[in-house]
Amino acid sequence: MSHAGWNHGSENTQGAVLALPGRAARLVVAMTAMEMLGLAGAAMAAGAINAVAGGGTILTFPTLLAIGTPPKVANATSTLALVLGTGGSVFGFRRLIPPILPWLKRFVPVSLAGGIVGSLLLTVTSNETFAHLVPFLILFSTLLFLAQGVVARLVSREVVAPDHPHRVWPAVGFQFFVAVYGGYFGAGIGILMLASLGFIGLRNIHEMNALKNVLGSLINVVAAVIFLARGLVDWPKAGVMTVGAVAGYYLGSHFSQKIPQRWVRRLVLVIGFAISAATFYRQFAK
Repeated sequence: MSHAGWNHGSENTQGAVLALPGRAARLVVAMTAMEMLGLAGAAMAAGAINAVAGGGTILTFPTLLAIGTPPKVANATSTLALVLGTGGSVFGFRRLIPPILPWLKRFVPVSLAGGIVGSLLLTVTSNETFAHLVPFLILFSTLLFLAQGVVARLVSREVVAPDHPHRVWPAVGFQFFVAVYGGYFGAGIGILMLASLGFIGLRNIHEMNALKNVLGSLINVVAAVIFLARGLVDWPKAGVMTVGAVAGYYLGSHFSQKIPQRWVRRLVLVIGFAISAATFYRQFAK
C-alpha cells in the first residue's frame, strides 16, 4: 500500500476534528485499552530498535495507521513520540558522549538544516514518490553497512580524524541528505548514518550508536517543532507512545553496550534487512 493510498480520504476530515475544542478528551475516550497497549508496545519496541540501529518508525507508523490515524498525522505523531523518548537513549549512552564531541561539531549543523528542509517538504508535498524510494534506500544502506568493514580495511587502517577533509566532508554532505530524509519520513535513518560513520573510519559500534542517536534526536526535534506548528500531532496518541518510547530507548541503549560488538553488528544487519523486506512488501505486494 502506498502513501498515496494512505492519504486518500479522511485527512481533511481528521484535520477538522483535531481542530475542535476538547478534542483530547474525546480522542482519549475513543482509544480502547488494546489500542493504547498496542501504541505503547510499538513505541517501546521502536525505541529499543532506534537505540541499537534505527528504523523504529516502521513499527510506530503502521500501528498508528492501523487504528485509523491519517498518514501525515501518523508521521508527525510518531516523530514527536520518538523524539521525546530519545532522552532515555541519550542518558543510556551518556558515558560515550565525550569521545564523539569532535564529530558532533561536524555533523550537528547539517543535521539541523536537513531536518528543517525535510519536515517542511512533508508539510507541503505528498508522500507517494518518496514512499516508493524508502525500501530501496533502506536496502542500500543495509548493504553498505554489511560491506563497510571490508571497504574500510581497503581504504584505511586508521580511524579518520574529524578534520580530515577528503573523508569527512563527503560524509557531512551525505548526512545532510540523511537529515532531509529523516525530517520527511525517517524510517531507517539510523542504518544510513551507521553505514556512513563506518566508511569514514569509526570502528566502535557503541560510539557510532551514541553519535547516531544524538544526531537522529536533533533531526527529529526540528521536525517535531515544525509538525507541532502545523497542527499535525495527535496529542493523546503521542502521550501514550512516549511512555513506551522512553522505556524502549533506555533499555535498548543500556543493554546494547553489554553485548559484544560483533553481535550488535549482526543485530543491525538483521534489523536492516527485516525493515527493507517489510517496506518492499508494504509498497509493492499489498
